[in-house]
Amino acid sequence: MRLLVRERLFAIGDDYWIEDTEGRKLFLVDGKAMRLRDTFELKDAEGRVLVELRQKLVSLRDTMLIERGGEELAQVKRKRLSLLRNHYRVALVDGTEMDVSGKILDREFAIEYDGELLAQISRRWLTIRDTYGIDVVREDADIALLIAVSICVIVLAEKE
Repeated sequence: MRLLVRERLFAIGDDYWIEDTEGRKLFLVDGKAMRLRDTFELKDAEGRVLVELRQKLVSLRDTMLIERGGEELAQVKRKRLSLLRNHYRVALVDGTEMDVSGKILDREFAIEYDGELLAQISRRWLTIRDTYGIDVVREDADIALLIAVSICVIVLAEKE
């Protein structure tokens, strides 16, 4: 499944749609303005909240939390030693981890779980300016979680 994100609308307080390649609106990213920390809600096309993303207020390193139904689902933070590329660790509540690596600010990165590619984020496929794609590789993947991870690492990378 390939999703399109129009980056020029990507800002705190802005709402924007994530569409499929046919132009159908699938997910709404609802940016919450006037908050002490970065906060977003990812909603489906009917307006149901799928996951909430928020910056952790007190932590040694910038951390974003992903919650579903009021329960913490994952924490996203930058790995300590990453010299050439950006590397982020996604610690899931079940004790497993996802790895995000690549050129985050260039929107060229991958999300992996246990060495297996789950999603590829890229501008390469697109000719539309200020747009990047999220190509979900596994059919059984949690698409909302992968979108949330993508948003979190971009927000964290832009703050650095």
